[in-house]
Amino acid sequence: MYDVHKIRADFPILSREVNGKPLVYLDNGASAQKPKVVIDAISRAYGDEYANVHRGLHYLSNLATEKYENVRGTIARFLGAADENEIILNSGTTEGINMVAYGWAMPRFEAGDEIILSVMEHHANIVPWHFLRERQGVVLKWVDVAADGSLDPQAVIDAITPKTKLIAITQCSNVLGTMVDVKAITHEAQSRGVAVLVDGSQGAVHAPVDVTEIGCDFYAITGHKLYGPSGSGAIYVKKERMAEMRPFIGGGDMIKEVSKDTVIYNDPPMKFEAGTPGIVQTIGLGVALDYMMDVGMENIAAHETMLRDYAREKFAGMNWLNIQGDAPGKAAIFSMTLAGAAHAHDISTILDKRGVAVRAGHHCAGPLMEHLGVSATCRASFGMYNTTEEIDVLVDALELAHELLA
Repeated sequence: MYDVHKIRADFPILSREVNGKPLVYLDNGASAQKPKVVIDAISRAYGDEYANVHRGLHYLSNLATEKYENVRGTIARFLGAADENEIILNSGTTEGINMVAYGWAMPRFEAGDEIILSVMEHHANIVPWHFLRERQGVVLKWVDVAADGSLDPQAVIDAITPKTKLIAITQCSNVLGTMVDVKAITHEAQSRGVAVLVDGSQGAVHAPVDVTEIGCDFYAITGHKLYGPSGSGAIYVKKERMAEMRPFIGGGDMIKEVSKDTVIYNDPPMKFEAGTPGIVQTIGLGVALDYMMDVGMENIAAHETMLRDYAREKFAGMNWLNIQGDAPGKAAIFSMTLAGAAHAHDISTILDKRGVAVRAGHHCAGPLMEHLGVSATCRASFGMYNTTEEIDVLVDALELAHELLA
């Protein structure tokens, strides 16, 4: 049985107050809080076990290397990858997508080649492709969402032409919570010889992921949204795609030999991991993923679905509250505005006075904001430790904001 109060006890920060009120943390879409096991692992790694990884040959270096490299296998299990050598460790989704843009797409895309994006992509899955548009004449093709915020997989498939080389798509919108059927898109795209990159920054948080079943070529995750440290993450890359990639960053660890005239690169995935990595951050990420898998991704998903449905019911009676997007099967993410001219920042400030932490702004989703016809929204995003009682506090705080700002 899912015991949310037992889970909450694992997160020290949830017991604190903000502005004299119990903290209600609903900014998980930006960054999630960390369980004590992760905090303790980070403290231990710095306080008792720290050394640089690889080639040290002394006890602490070997210990750090073992713990660091074990995370590769943990991530492979979490994502359902067949081989841990398909996992490239990095600082997060942004680095992972840029790695694909520079290391795989840039050498093989020509002017007129197409990349398909949905209008609800995060800037991390937009700007790297704009680099190719600006520098190589690559064409970006945009697929809109429906009125309820859903994305029809067939609309993405229908956008494919003989010039299409890549579909770069989010699995879950960080603004709307819309879950995308990336499996349907991938299977049809690959039957036409089109590669697929999935931005899993939000998707991997809210539901079980199996990249083997999805069949995608690339799947990027970021650790700080997965209850792990900032500066940690990874990207899954199919072996055949990894063999096509050139190194993105050069330096130590990603080479076998260097001379004045030649360089021999290391074998993948090390070929794509230059320099001293985020050792402690990555160790912390492994602990966070183990924690999530111990709770059970299906159990987390079921709890968050309950929260989503409870919030939907509460919001339904607030006719002055505008919820952006309400696609079937969405994650527990709600972006909202108030009727009238109230700005999202003002709403957020009032909520903060009640101890409720939400995010206000464009959420690094400029094209989606333009599509929705708003400049900013106030976003409440739920996680594994949130409760229905916290939703009640949110509703009361929104009612106060409505009274003050109407």
